[in-house]
Amino acid sequence: MPLSLSSSPTAAAAATTAASGAAHRFLYPHRPCLHRAGKNFVVLAFVPCRASSVARGLIRGMADVETQKAASPSLLAGHKQALISLSDKRDLSLLGNGLQGLGYSIVSTGGTAFALEEAGVSVTKVEEITHFPEMLDGRVKTLHPSIHGGILARRDHNHHMEALSRYNIGTFDIVVVNLYPFYEKVTSANGITFEDGIENIDIGGPTLIRAAAKNHKDVLVVVDHKDYPAVLEFLQGKQDDQHFRRKLAWKAFQHVASYDSAVSEWLWKQTEDGDKLPPSFTVPLSLKCTLRYGENPHQKAAFYDDKSLSLVNAGGIATAIQHHGKEMSYNNYLDADAAWNCVSEFKNPTCVIVKHTNPCGVASRQDILEAYRLAVKADPVSAFGGIVAFNTTVDEDLAKEIREFRSPTDGSTRMFYEIVVAPKYTEKGLEILRGKSKTLRILEAKKSEKGMLSLRQVAGGWLAQDSDDLTPEDIKFTVMSERIPQEAELQDAEFAWLCVKHVKSNAIVIAKNNCMLGMGSGQPNRVESLRIAFRKAGEEAKGAALASDAFFPFAWKDAVEEACQNGIRVIAEPGGSIRDGDAVDCCNKYGVSLVFTNVL
Repeated sequence: MPLSLSSSPTAAAAATTAASGAAHRFLYPHRPCLHRAGKNFVVLAFVPCRASSVARGLIRGMADVETQKAASPSLLAGHKQALISLSDKRDLSLLGNGLQGLGYSIVSTGGTAFALEEAGVSVTKVEEITHFPEMLDGRVKTLHPSIHGGILARRDHNHHMEALSRYNIGTFDIVVVNLYPFYEKVTSANGITFEDGIENIDIGGPTLIRAAAKNHKDVLVVVDHKDYPAVLEFLQGKQDDQHFRRKLAWKAFQHVASYDSAVSEWLWKQTEDGDKLPPSFTVPLSLKCTLRYGENPHQKAAFYDDKSLSLVNAGGIATAIQHHGKEMSYNNYLDADAAWNCVSEFKNPTCVIVKHTNPCGVASRQDILEAYRLAVKADPVSAFGGIVAFNTTVDEDLAKEIREFRSPTDGSTRMFYEIVVAPKYTEKGLEILRGKSKTLRILEAKKSEKGMLSLRQVAGGWLAQDSDDLTPEDIKFTVMSERIPQEAELQDAEFAWLCVKHVKSNAIVIAKNNCMLGMGSGQPNRVESLRIAFRKAGEEAKGAALASDAFFPFAWKDAVEEACQNGIRVIAEPGGSIRDGDAVDCCNKYGVSLVFTNVL
């Protein structure tokens, strides 16, 4: 039943008279106010002209209050009321009719009220309660004591209920609100002006949500249309479940927090002047799925989508489509991310194979089948059970090669992989890969955008940095040795440098002819990593390029000299050691080219 407030003419007259006096005393405390009240009217005897418009507005407002105070007892005593104000109106008919069927009267605003009426639901408009129309282009609708008093009043506090009764304010039992689509507006392909962005910042909605969530013991707050069935079922029950109410309240505060984080991020981008590191910021995370376990079986884990504005359409493994296979695990996500980030760096058709987040095989060829074979050959033992990634479409021929290729170690064992990831698959290619294994995870991913902010957690804090987007084209390979590398050798050095960028420190990569021959990583010292790389590369290391992810602290009887003695023709390293001169002298002695990248 719609809310109805009424007052007799006499009461209205008396209320207006009282309001007039109060307004005059407020504006002119030292001047007398003369008035005369009739039976059905009020004559204001004196209102100074210079404040007449202000006084009239104040008098009208105070008269409304006094009128309500003098009104008959609220028709809503013991009546159930729900306030609904939605931008996203999905399942609104289900909710509105469901609540009405349970005996709730519905109070609503603007377009929501119209949609409810179209669905056959009786609606009281907010302005019928507040006695104010929507104003300021819709900026002010529900910001009124008659609304927020009915939401925030604690039912177990007598003085709260007495205050509502004094001003004839009815209580709200349910508040259903979602917010202006700010996120969608500011991330739309067409863009948005700053002024339009500001107008899409919701004010009344978050206020309603926070008020209801704070008073969740008495008020159910709903922000997600997916919760409507559960809410209706809850309301049909005879027992009150405070746990259910608290869960909805948590969801409401989280909803507003995520919304505010988007507004904050957007505003910072309007003022940052190129600075990606704000004094403070919030990362809005949304649960995508729970995982079987974490890095180890005894650890619980989950995967969250990052809803930051900067990551909209930014690609990457988080937004990959899984076409087939078992559910992804914690380690699967880490390995797939490493493989995809690496293969996406290469311009030519490339295959990357990753094991435990390190690339164990990388090869680029115009023939992607040959690139795949070479990537496996680099380290077939490590490749078995790894993640294989391509930066080209997986078609029928490539899918057959992945399915049937035998390990180079014995020529008979069919290669097994946890994951295949590529930017696209043909229909036939997908069909063939699905037939390789029921468990093989097949991911379709979009290349990650550049310029992202990279975050990493440490105990008690986070590290933030620009993503490492440098490619060989972005840096200068400065020749430090007497021997100048040939063009093919320099290309090998660039390829090795791009590979070593994705290997965990201490990282060494040996490469030749756009193929990684061996790599060493994760050792306490660089010499051990170098020896592992040479052991994998074997005789093919002669005439190859070697790249290091950091400078060599020593040269003689150390990594640089060992590299030269094993037939390396060009070494690429950042430089920056106090013993760089020793590295130069060592390379000159053995006739090896040395180039500095000046990039760690």
